Amino acid sequence: MPPAKKPIPEGMHTITPHLIVNAAAKAIDFYKRAFGAQELGRHAMPDGRIMHAAIKIGDSTVFLNDEFPEMGGERAPVDGHSPVTLNLYVPDADAVFNQAVSAGAKVAMPLENMFWGDRYGTVVDPFGHHWSIATRVEDVTPEEMNRRAEAMFSQPAGR
Repeated sequence: MPPAKKPIPEGMHTITPHLIVNAAAKAIDFYKRAFGAQELGRHAMPDGRIMHAAIKIGDSTVFLNDEFPEMGGERAPVDGHSPVTLNLYVPDADAVFNQAVSAGAKVAMPLENMFWGDRYGTVVDPFGHHWSIATRVEDVTPEEMNRRAEAMFSQPAGR
């Protein structure tokens, strides 16, 4: 077999998240409603479970499939304790954050302007995956970022 002309397929990036979910078809519908995802394709097993699907959110592809515990493919815990967060940069964090919540995501951290220059907040989707949603609102120098972080973390909790 001759080698591929492009080692990284057209439209792909070096790293592509691959999510395992329970009810991949429902997850695809959720990501369409929450993040404006475009479905690129899906392949189902004879039992109906999706063994591979691809969606595009903005300029990035996300792979996903149903869980296959019999092959070691288990989903993220739906209790919101996943150690992984997918960061989504968008032109309007408020609009996308509210859209995701309206589609069924739960707020983990409300949106606010952060010391590093992003308007930033996090949600957990109905399938247990964490998404941070951000818009760069200000370019901050490393020195200013350090100053702001120090001021923020030196305040007593609750202030």
